[in-house]
Amino acid sequence: MNISNEGLLAQLGYNVDEKSLRQLNDTIENTKKFDKIKKHLIALNDNLKHTSSYVALSNSFSYFKIKIDTDNETMINEAKEIINKWADKYNVKLKKVENKETFYIIGVEK
Repeated sequence: MNISNEGLLAQLGYNVDEKSLRQLNDTIENTKKFDKIKKHLIALNDNLKHTSSYVALSNSFSYFKIKIDTDNETMINEAKEIINKWADKYNVKLKKVENKETFYIIGVEK
């Protein structure tokens, strides 16, 4: 399955415009071996929706971020389990944001 950058933005809920495409391109360039996980980002995003979590472009850094956007401990734990299984399966290095339920996707390690 080959997905365009425009398709990726749309699947993640972004407007496809010049600014979003530029931000996406910067993020792709900064994400080690991005091509190995591109199609899996959409699946991760879909799998996280029921836990009030999602994949997004970071506005602070040129990374994708995974945001757990709930205070419900059960949903937080379920989201973390989904995230960790995904990262292990695809050899993705994550960086947790201190004091937040947010993770940056650094890239693929192998």
